[in-house]
Amino acid sequence: MIDNRRLGAVAMLGLTLGACAGPAIPRATPPRATAPPPPTVVRPVQNNVLIGNSADAIGRMFGKPRLDVTEGAGRKLQYAGSNCTLDVYFYAPRAGADPVATHVDARTSDGRNAEVNSCAQSLRR
Repeated sequence: MIDNRRLGAVAMLGLTLGACAGPAIPRATPPRATAPPPPTVVRPVQNNVLIGNSADAIGRMFGKPRLDVTEGAGRKLQYAGSNCTLDVYFYAPRAGADPVATHVDARTSDGRNAEVNSCAQSLRR
C-alpha cells in the first residue's frame, strides 16, 4: 500500500512541474497595427539635362538606342558612341503617370565613370 505522505509528495511534484510548463493552449497574439507602405514616388536626384524627359524625347535627342530593356515598372535605354555609353532609366513619378528619365549613368569604353552631360552632348545627333 502506498503511504499517504508519498502520494502527497508525488502529487505536489506533479503540480509543481505542471506549473513550470505554462499554459497548455497558446494564447493568440493580437495582430499588430501596421501603417500601409508609403506610395512609391520616384524623385529625380541628379542634376543633368536628361532628367525629367520622356523616352520619346530622349529618342529624338539620340536616335535609336543600342538597348531597350523593360524590367518591372522600369525601362532602360542605352546609347553608345566611341567616347562613352549612356544608360537612361525611366520610371513613372506617380501611379498612372508617364515614365520619365529619373537616373542616368555614363561611362567610358574602359568602364570608368564619365560626366553625364558631356557624354550626352557627344552622343546627340
